[in-house]
Amino acid sequence: MTILPIIIHGNPVLHQPARAVTDFDDPEFKQLVADMYETMDASHGVGLAAPQVGAGLRLFTYVFENEDGVAPRSCIVNPVLTLGKISAAEPDEDEEEGCLSFPGYGFPLKRAEWVTVSGFNEFGEPVKFDATGWFARVMQHETDHLDGKLYVNRLNKKWTARAKKVVKKEGWTVDGNSWTPGIDPDPFGH
Repeated sequence: MTILPIIIHGNPVLHQPARAVTDFDDPEFKQLVADMYETMDASHGVGLAAPQVGAGLRLFTYVFENEDGVAPRSCIVNPVLTLGKISAAEPDEDEEEGCLSFPGYGFPLKRAEWVTVSGFNEFGEPVKFDATGWFARVMQHETDHLDGKLYVNRLNKKWTARAKKVVKKEGWTVDGNSWTPGIDPDPFGH
């Protein structure tokens, strides 16, 4: 397994919809999944979507203890989410998200409190489950990556303005920025 560089905001693969996985037996697909688990673990993240490592495919890995009876570590391929209602209230500070592709920063964001996830695991077996609370947030965050969105694209006006300042300050307006867990300094201080 290989720890892959994590692509940072500005790379086109992060800002376009990913392609569906069609061949679960492809050795390159299997290697990508293994490398994504390794990279996610090394980054101390709770999820990692294929576009974040430069692969425009609809899959993500996650590791998150939950109370929903769902495996705490898995890979979801070609996910489809059904969302609960998202509150129109202003987000609270305890709703702050971070992202491996927007490293070192966090902003509050309202998300649905529950989702139903349908798709496949990395072996091509169908999966369907409900996720609640922060686990639902992880599912939404990672699926957004597959739709060409980062969580900062969903922020309210106040937090969008702050995120845009970060993008400009960090030089994340162009392709070519990345960080590699275990080699580069950990932007989250783990």
